[in-house]
Amino acid sequence: MRDYSKVLPKFWIGNTGKALKKAGPEAVIVGLYLMTSPHSNMIGLYYQPLLLVAHETGLGIEGAKKGLQRAIKAGFCSYDEVTEVVWVHEMARFQIADELKAGDKRRKGVQNEYDSLPENPYLAGFFDHYLDAFGMTHRREFDPEKLSTGDHPSKPHRSQEQEQEQEQEQEQEHEQEHEQEQEQNPLSSSRKKRANVDREVVAGVFAYWQKTMNSPRSKLTPDRVTAIKRGLTLGYTAHQLCQAIRGCSRTPHNMGDNDQEAKHNDLTLILRNGANIDRFIANDTNPPRTGSRTRTAADHRKEIGEANGNAWLAMHGYGNDAPEGNDPHTIDMERPES
Repeated sequence: MRDYSKVLPKFWIGNTGKALKKAGPEAVIVGLYLMTSPHSNMIGLYYQPLLLVAHETGLGIEGAKKGLQRAIKAGFCSYDEVTEVVWVHEMARFQIADELKAGDKRRKGVQNEYDSLPENPYLAGFFDHYLDAFGMTHRREFDPEKLSTGDHPSKPHRSQEQEQEQEQEQEQEHEQEHEQEQEQNPLSSSRKKRANVDREVVAGVFAYWQKTMNSPRSKLTPDRVTAIKRGLTLGYTAHQLCQAIRGCSRTPHNMGDNDQEAKHNDLTLILRNGANIDRFIANDTNPPRTGSRTRTAADHRKEIGEANGNAWLAMHGYGNDAPEGNDPHTIDMERPES
């Protein structure tokens, strides 16, 4: 998470602010959120699930979609629903600079941030847009085959278009039935709506874990659903659960920097209880140092054993003459007693 973001006062009277205000209040809220999102980076091209926009702005799914679509129409940003990546077109200029001169270390930082991005359709466009301003050196092309979700759909054939038309008609019929049901039984409709939101929150948190841990093949199993719902029941927000996930990814021990070189980063572990969630949220802000392995009882026993062995050697007159390169408990049986 970034420590701060820049939002200049002239935002409200500049062309960008005016365009968003003209597009409506939802567009303004989404625009400001995208510039200050906890998941954003300095270059304005980053992974941003719509679910988290909805939750963290308080707009809800429909409000977030409406605001995002209008911000896109205003030319403020682009959003790809398949990769869930947003590009705020001029954010890098506002967050970094209009131009970085040769020798400026921030040039390397921009390139490194760009190189670490997940696959998305805006990679080439971003490079071309900021090539001269930031002296970028390595251009990436979007490769849909690397996505776990598969390739982007090609232009549909006539039969596909007919199927899509039928699906749209069915959706319209379903919406009409839903509206009638809501009028007849508003309480039941409210419960269904809440259940749908809960499913979307669970799916969004899981998708964030998949992306953060680079585990696209993992499935949303019942135990993982239970872990997410347990965290929400404990009073944590979806954003805080995502913070805990990111905190785990920044904890060397859990990411394999341990004696067994094994990862302990499953969602069920991260969200097992409040103590784990709090610990990983703290690690998100202040990550532990690499290699700072916690001393175990085995370490303690080993140290005691070594100390006792050294004491035995000293007591029997070996002192500092213990055979070099051997275990301190191994005694040279050929050495005559003094």
